[in-house]
Amino acid sequence: MYNIGEALIGDGDELAHVDLIIGDKEGPAGQAFANGLSNLSVGHTPLTTVIRPNLMTKPATLIIPKVTVGDLDDANKIFGPAQTAVGRAVADAVEEGYIPKDIVEDIVINVSVFIHPAAKNYRKIYQYNYGATKLAIRRAMSGYPSIDKVLAEKDRGTHPIMGFRVQKLWSPPYLQVALDLDNLDAMEKIINDLPDKERVLIEAGTPLVKKFGVGVVSKIRELRPSAFIIADLKTLDVGRVEIKMAADETADAVAISGLGTIESIKKAIHETQKQGIYSILDMMNVDDFAEKLSELPEDLKPDIVLLHRNVDLETYKAEKGEDTSNMTEWGNIKEIKKLIDGGLVAVAGGITPDKVEEATEKGADIIIAGRYIIGSRDVRRAAEDFLAHFPQDPDSMRLALDEDEQVN
Repeated sequence: MYNIGEALIGDGDELAHVDLIIGDKEGPAGQAFANGLSNLSVGHTPLTTVIRPNLMTKPATLIIPKVTVGDLDDANKIFGPAQTAVGRAVADAVEEGYIPKDIVEDIVINVSVFIHPAAKNYRKIYQYNYGATKLAIRRAMSGYPSIDKVLAEKDRGTHPIMGFRVQKLWSPPYLQVALDLDNLDAMEKIINDLPDKERVLIEAGTPLVKKFGVGVVSKIRELRPSAFIIADLKTLDVGRVEIKMAADETADAVAISGLGTIESIKKAIHETQKQGIYSILDMMNVDDFAEKLSELPEDLKPDIVLLHRNVDLETYKAEKGEDTSNMTEWGNIKEIKKLIDGGLVAVAGGITPDKVEEATEKGADIIIAGRYIIGSRDVRRAAEDFLAHFPQDPDSMRLALDEDEQVN
C-alpha cells in the first residue's frame, strides 16, 4: 500500500510544487525508491535526502527533480535549499505526528520537486519547499482530498499557469446574451460593453454563424478568453461534424434542434459528450417537449433544454381542464427537469428584466436575452438590468486558497 500527496506553495520563480508517494519498503513505493537510485537519467538524477551531510532523514526519502538540472547553479538549488527543506519537513512530520514514529524504518518517501531554472532566492526556495513537502505529507497521510471535496471543487477553480478559466455551469442562474447579429464590429462592441461576469454567457447567434461561419466562436474567445460561449447551430443533421467544428473553435456548448430525428439528436449529443462540451436541445417549434425527451436514452439526455415562449399553451391546457399550476409561458419547467435528471432549463422569447424572477422561481436556470441588450444604446446598463435580479457571481467573496481544509 502507498499514499499520495501533493501541494503547491509560494509564487514567482521560487514557487514550490511537490508530489510524493509514501509507502512500504516492500511494496511499490519501495520498488520505485530502489529503481530511482539505481536507474539514473541525465538531468533528473534522484538523491537521498539528508538533514545535513552524513545524516539521512527517516523515513528514507528520495528527491526526484522534475525540471532538468542543466548546470551547477541548478544542482546547487536542489542539493542546497531544496534538499534541506525536504529533509527537515520529513523529520518535522515525524516529530509532529503526521508520520508515526514506529513505522519510519518500514516505509520510504519518493518526493518529486519542482525548481524553476530562474529561481534565485535560496531562502524562498527553502521556505516554499519545506511548506509544500510537509503539507503534501499531511495530505497523503490523511487521505486529502476526499472525493466529495473533489466533486465540490472541480468546476470552481483553475490552475494559475492556465491563464484563463474554463467555466462550468455549476451554480445557476445565468444570463445568456444572444448575439443575433450579422456585423462583426457590432459584435465586438457589444462584447466589450458586456459586464465581465461569470453569470453572463455569450451566444454566437445563428445569424453570426451563418454569415461568418463557426469560426466566429474563436473571434469571441479572443475578446473574452474565460467566457462560456454557446454556438447556436440549431443542428438538424450531420450533427457530429458540426459539433466537432464548434468544439475545435473552443465552443463550450452547441445548440441542437429538437426538430431533428431522434437518431440525429442522439448522435449529436453523443458527439458533445465525446468533445467534452454541453449539449443544448432547442425545442423551438417542437409540439411535445416531454415526448421528445422521453424517447432519448438516459445516457443521451441533453445537458440543457431550451424552451421558447408559448403564451397560448397555458390557455390551451386550461380550456381542456388540465392542471396549469406549474405552467409558465415557456411550458412546465418542473416536468422537463424531471425528464433530464440533473440537467438545466433555459428560457427564451422576448424576455425582459421584469420576467427574470418569475422564470427563475418556476425553475429556469438560464435566462436568454437578445434584443433588450444588443439593441440597447447602453449595453452594459441593459445587461445590469437583468443581473440586478441575479445573485452575485459564485464564490465572489471566497478566497481561492486551501483554507477550506478542516482544522480540528
